[in-house]
Amino acid sequence: MMSYLGALAWLFAVVAFGAIIPIVPTGAAVSGAAALAFHEHHPITIVLVVLFGAAGAYCGDLVMYGMCRIGGEQLARRLRWLRDEEHLGSVKARLEKSQIPVLLVSRLIPGGRVPVLLAAAFVGLPWRTFVVANLPACALWSGVYASIGVAGGSIFPQPWEGVVAAVVLILVVNQTVSWITKRRATSPSEA
Repeated sequence: MMSYLGALAWLFAVVAFGAIIPIVPTGAAVSGAAALAFHEHHPITIVLVVLFGAAGAYCGDLVMYGMCRIGGEQLARRLRWLRDEEHLGSVKARLEKSQIPVLLVSRLIPGGRVPVLLAAAFVGLPWRTFVVANLPACALWSGVYASIGVAGGSIFPQPWEGVVAAVVLILVVNQTVSWITKRRATSPSEA
């Protein structure tokens, strides 16, 4: 039991760190942990992976949102979080219309969370709204990525194969979405 708690603590730490430093593949960490948990044949372990992944994402998002609120646009520029001001403007407009749905969806779209957090901070989204709306967003995100890991774990007989499959799938999906987003962003300006 102690090794499970240690592994879950590491999962929490990796996901929280990745929520603050967005280069860490947090979805792959949750998927890999879920694939391993599937092979343990204890459904409660998978539930714990979802809970610890969601908790790590939630705590990391709170820190990131606080940094955005306190540091503002200067900090965002210094850390190179703010790259596309035109995209940020459209995110701000969507956020002003419907705050909670935008926060929910942003967690699921690869590369969508940081612009939404920046826009929320710059628009002045109240802490209370962010704290409440981000909770289901993190739980949904963790559940989706854990499901991908369980699917990978169920397909392959060896735990390591399921982990590798889940991580590769997450990385391919993330890169594909990023590529499509970049193509869409450059298409209108070329016309």
